[in-house]
Amino acid sequence: MSAAQIGKTDALILNPIGYYMHYDPSPIMVMQPTIQMAETFSKDRLSPMLRDTPVLRDKVNDKSRNSGNTILQKIFPGGHVTMVGANSPSSLASRPIRILLADEIDRYPATAGNEGDPLLLAGKRLATFWNKKEVCVSTPTNKETSRIAVEFEHSTQEEWNVPCPACGAFTPLLWANIVFDRDKLDEIGCTCPACGVVSSETEWKEQYINGKFVAAHPERKVRGFHLNALASLFVDWREIVEKFLTANEEKKKGNIELLKVWTNTEMGETWEEDGEQIETDDLYKRREKYNCEVPEEVLVLTAGVDVQDDRFEAEVVGWGVDKESWGIKYQVIYGDLKLKPVWDELDRFLSQTFTTADGRHLKIICACVDSGGHFTTQVYRFCKERTARRVFAIKGKGGAEVPYFNRPSTANNIKTPLFTVGVDTGKALLYQRLAVQEEGPNYCHFPREKDRGYTQEYFKGLTAEKMVISYKRGKAQYVWTLKDGGYKRNEPLDIRNYATVALEIANPILKPPEHDTTAPAPRRRGRRSRTNGGIL
Repeated sequence: MSAAQIGKTDALILNPIGYYMHYDPSPIMVMQPTIQMAETFSKDRLSPMLRDTPVLRDKVNDKSRNSGNTILQKIFPGGHVTMVGANSPSSLASRPIRILLADEIDRYPATAGNEGDPLLLAGKRLATFWNKKEVCVSTPTNKETSRIAVEFEHSTQEEWNVPCPACGAFTPLLWANIVFDRDKLDEIGCTCPACGVVSSETEWKEQYINGKFVAAHPERKVRGFHLNALASLFVDWREIVEKFLTANEEKKKGNIELLKVWTNTEMGETWEEDGEQIETDDLYKRREKYNCEVPEEVLVLTAGVDVQDDRFEAEVVGWGVDKESWGIKYQVIYGDLKLKPVWDELDRFLSQTFTTADGRHLKIICACVDSGGHFTTQVYRFCKERTARRVFAIKGKGGAEVPYFNRPSTANNIKTPLFTVGVDTGKALLYQRLAVQEEGPNYCHFPREKDRGYTQEYFKGLTAEKMVISYKRGKAQYVWTLKDGGYKRNEPLDIRNYATVALEIANPILKPPEHDTTAPAPRRRGRRSRTNGGIL
């Protein structure tokens, strides 16, 4: 288990191939995540090694038509190298092999066709050899689904250690020991836990030649090794630190993807999803007084509507530059949905004109109305009559693979445009935004005024769900579920999701209105503290 681009394919895939071809001829299988990647490995990695290594050059005859050699198979005296894709069940079920070299196993599909885990299928082909060997190599991914993390967990768990330049104690190169000042990235060092001395990158790297792997469980039979990018001679520590700082800045804006990639590819560690559950009290405490109907930073308004058997629940959301958002109004409209007056009241709610603090008048530019309940036809008719106002019917669909929204379909009895919304994708996006702690891009504001509907019950509903790992037909997937023992009404979460997708459907240009360049720029109300929820 290691960081990316640290030489693991050379050390643990190519060199073993060369060793067995030269010293101990055997049937070898190299397994890549896909057939295409297997072909690329053969052309770009294996063939140049065979061509440029004198003792291997004449062992494979690629020039003869009768040699049996192809892109995916190289035959040599006493054995062969066969390259397969983990996504191809047929290539995993033919002749026996002695050496299995499995590369990037965290990228393997959950199942090869319908036949099960590809790594287990390939492993069964080793059964007839007493001196078999299996090598698994990968950069890790998510903690809950990582194959290489499971393999490493049951191994000797050997970490790369280097003698301390000051005291000589063998020390693992851990990120926690790296010392740096973001304003002086030319002076990055690493602290020795034994003596406390901070030595420079150059001093540590001079000791690499004396480094060794130290096992946490030397008694175990399976040997496992871990390397991060700090141990690489190909990468400067400054580059690693700069990537971390960039990823950390993006995290503050609600984008965790860069930090996730950095953890996997630089530290060689699994990523543990922990941002998909938001605490109710944290959001409730950060409510703020607008002292106006709509803050001046708001450029456009959207709305989301949930349709229940005895009521509508609707929210108007304001959007500013970089999708900073302001909750404007949350309202419940009770009534008999079989009768026209309650639909007229919903229409009046969506037709409102709102006034900003700087005197602009805003209307809702797009609204999404859920059609998935018992009043589907009525929703279709309501939205059909208001298509010109961009009031659209939507239908939610679960699954992480479902896109946020597609082109609308009119294949319904009313011929109204119907958008299919990937609600799981939307919830993940919304929870990332709710986790943003500083005002600015993606930050979510909520009002404190009592008549706007943002009560404790609202925030309980907004945070009623969490994302958990689930397995379907052996495949790990993330699903959204209500919190155990928590609030059971999740309408505010769904409705904010609908209001958000309404923004994506309308796709407005979120730029501030042009002001008189001689006038002072409008002042923001204040920067929100991340420590106590107050205004600084």
